[in-house]
Amino acid sequence: MLQTLDIKDFVIVEHLELDLHAGFTVLTGETGAGKSILLDALSLTMGERADISQIREGCTRAEIVAIFSIQPETQITLNPWLDANGFELIDSGSTLQLKRIIDNSGRTKAFINASIATLSQLKEVGEQLVDIHGQHQHQALLKSGAQRELLDRHANLNEKLAAVSNAYKEWQQVIKKVKQAQAAGNESKSQRERLEWQLEEFKELSPLPGEWADIQKEHAVLSNAAELIEGSQNLLNLLNENDNSILNQINEANHLVGQLLKINDTFKLVSEVLEPAAIQVNEAVHTINKYFNKLDLDPERLEYLDQRLQSYYRLAKKFHCQPEELPSHWEELKSQMEAVEASQNIDQLIKTQENAKQNYFTKAHILSKNRHEAANKLSKAVSLSMQNLAMQGGQFEIELKPLDEGNQFGIETVEFLVSGHPGAKPRPVAKVASGGELARISLAIAVIASSASLIPTLIFDEVDAGIGGSVAQTVGNLLKQLGQSHQVLCVTHLPQVASQGNHHWRVKKTSTKNSTISEIEILDRTQRVEEIARMLGGSTITDTTLRHARELLSS
Repeated sequence: MLQTLDIKDFVIVEHLELDLHAGFTVLTGETGAGKSILLDALSLTMGERADISQIREGCTRAEIVAIFSIQPETQITLNPWLDANGFELIDSGSTLQLKRIIDNSGRTKAFINASIATLSQLKEVGEQLVDIHGQHQHQALLKSGAQRELLDRHANLNEKLAAVSNAYKEWQQVIKKVKQAQAAGNESKSQRERLEWQLEEFKELSPLPGEWADIQKEHAVLSNAAELIEGSQNLLNLLNENDNSILNQINEANHLVGQLLKINDTFKLVSEVLEPAAIQVNEAVHTINKYFNKLDLDPERLEYLDQRLQSYYRLAKKFHCQPEELPSHWEELKSQMEAVEASQNIDQLIKTQENAKQNYFTKAHILSKNRHEAANKLSKAVSLSMQNLAMQGGQFEIELKPLDEGNQFGIETVEFLVSGHPGAKPRPVAKVASGGELARISLAIAVIASSASLIPTLIFDEVDAGIGGSVAQTVGNLLKQLGQSHQVLCVTHLPQVASQGNHHWRVKKTSTKNSTISEIEILDRTQRVEEIARMLGGSTITDTTLRHARELLSS
């Protein structure tokens, strides 16, 4: 779970170091206080794109560190990923650190346990640790592709979907080869002869992708090796190896300044300038020596490169292309010859096509069976939740429509249907559900799907917007129940939800003459009563709102 979140100079946050706990934590506060800023900061440690506008005004950089404690069930899936990506493995009970730095030049740095990482790597590892449900996520329910992705993710079908996608790709590749072979079968004998002599021309050179640039670079070094060796030696003599070298003179100057410094501290500044100068000259000598030792006069290698360059130039001229284009041109010729040869045995190729098709549909039917089972279970669970979310009598269904030919996602489309009241025929969500209903259905799906998820930390960012009353109370109960098996954080404006938290944080904005910063308070029982009363009654807090706040907390 998320153990610590450390934020420095991010938007209006000067410095926050937050220690998080298991269970259900709520974040409340006035609009604009910075509640969602915390989630934006966490998202950066999970690979989201950064912008220099996120650096606090007047600062040179922002820094965010997220530390996760790793439990055995997370370690099982995390260590194989760390191993495959070259990161150090972690033990159960230890921690994993994700770090992101943004500077005011627009550059960002990313780290996983102090090792440099790419943004895609941050995102991949972050997806195994945190699942964030945004306040506008219900809009995804309007898109067919997103509905399919949600169902597959809920049912853990991603591996089966990948197998189907790969099988479909292989099938389509064979179909393309069959078409090429059929077209090539109509080519004249002269076409085959032309390809044969062109391929023969390439046989000796056998150009490789990227080779042209490599041999040009190596040829330039070898051609000038004598000059480079002589120049490097002269530079070493000047810097270090002569009796009167620059380094000797700097060292002598350092010694003299040291003597003078004992008499007068005015020379301290001179000493501070000369000492790094000696270090930098030493670094330069080390770099030159390292390069010098690699330099080699190799006339045989130079002659080989000369011949290969000439072969590139000759072949490029003959085929009317640039030398660097020869490898791709060669591959195209080989592909054309394969098609010509395949046309002589097209029956075998068609058989391969049928096998690829059969392999695809076998995998697709397995995926389809799992989808139907998952769709049935999810439909019943969401329909049951709808009864407590002000949609009594409503029904949620997931319809799987068959596709005759199939595609990379399988042999059916996925569509979410809903009826808002008893007796109504379920229709596509995009056509019948209001914004409020969409938000509630999305929340029900998120809670139900998350309850079966292995991701330890779940974050809900104002997903309860647009609901209230008894529905809000139900939402709070759902999130609290979810907190028994996961670490749950929820940004909310609803007192009914806030009162259900095991832990309560209040985010507030403090303004001074020169700046505005966001701070977080961990509330005790008395402070929680006051905050929930504020959420109930606004700026005016009365005895009635305080009594209501105590009742919410007690319930």
